[in-house]
Amino acid sequence: MKVILQNLTMKFPSRDRKKHQDVVAVNDFSFEIPDGKLIGLLGPSGCGKSTTLNLISGLLKPTGGRIFFGEDDVTDLPPEHRGIGLVFQNYALYPHLTVRQNILFPLENLKGKDRLTKAQMQEKADAAARLVQIDALMDRRPGELSGGQQQRVAIARALVKMPRVLLLDEPLSNLDARLRLQTREEIRRIQRETGITTIFVTHDQEEAMSISDMIVVMKEGIVQQIGRPQEVYDNPRNLFVAKFLGTPPINVFEGQVREGKLYVGQEAVLDLALGKENLPKEVYVGVRPEGFLIREDGPFGCELSGVEVMGRDISVVSTHKASLNPAVRAIVSAESGPLAAGGQVRFSLKPGKVFLFRKDTEERIL
Repeated sequence: MKVILQNLTMKFPSRDRKKHQDVVAVNDFSFEIPDGKLIGLLGPSGCGKSTTLNLISGLLKPTGGRIFFGEDDVTDLPPEHRGIGLVFQNYALYPHLTVRQNILFPLENLKGKDRLTKAQMQEKADAAARLVQIDALMDRRPGELSGGQQQRVAIARALVKMPRVLLLDEPLSNLDARLRLQTREEIRRIQRETGITTIFVTHDQEEAMSISDMIVVMKEGIVQQIGRPQEVYDNPRNLFVAKFLGTPPINVFEGQVREGKLYVGQEAVLDLALGKENLPKEVYVGVRPEGFLIREDGPFGCELSGVEVMGRDISVVSTHKASLNPAVRAIVSAESGPLAAGGQVRFSLKPGKVFLFRKDTEERIL
């Protein structure tokens, strides 16, 4: 089921008695989510991603714009008639019901021609439990389950009706690191097996990039960039997207463009092949951590602070006067050899991992 958002807008009344200006949570959002894909809505807290999910689910009615499921305009339909499955951050399970009863609950509320027999409901509940691998826990109550198991119950309950669209609102944020990794792999497996169009809200860019077919990066209610995760990472549209994606984050420097060369501080760190474009003299320079190569005669020098061993790689931590980050982090191969803290370390830069941004608008210079 494809989902189409047309100029979706959501405004909330201001609580500031002096300004009387509405708060725009989602601003003119248009996007077509392809059938059977997993889409990640990504951004910092307050960017409008959960509001967008609530608009799609019907929990909120938009101030403007339309929502379509396939050819059906569902903008004015209540949530129970949209055919959605919704998984909340806090699971929202009924504590006094068993796992089986929690999963059965949506089926027991079906009416009219959709109503099922008890045998049919049991069959569907068992199938959903097997899908999320909790079929051995059906007689337990939520309080007897781990966080990961409770999350699986919530997913099974959302899937048991085979919804047209599955909506996940930060479903992994209450889990520990190892369980988050395992559960996100399970979510991806379940989505592929069912083929249900899924929208996944998270502030964790690693989660979104690892399981999404496409990601939507948002800031203050405005869509910043849409694309495949690797494409967005490799070709950020602006400085916000570049800084938001990536762990460790991108290194940002104040730079200058002079005579076809890129300068950071007093050093010409890269030759620019940008044609005759009228480039600004002052730019922001973004360098991904994997964009550094240690070279004794490299053009770019930093003051070495320390080295963090990461197994197959090492993180070289240094400082530079032109850096906007507190520390410059370079991820290099452990085979680069030992580095003693103190003194200077020199790098050459990989051109494909260096991005230039305008200082006034922070838009990328292509």
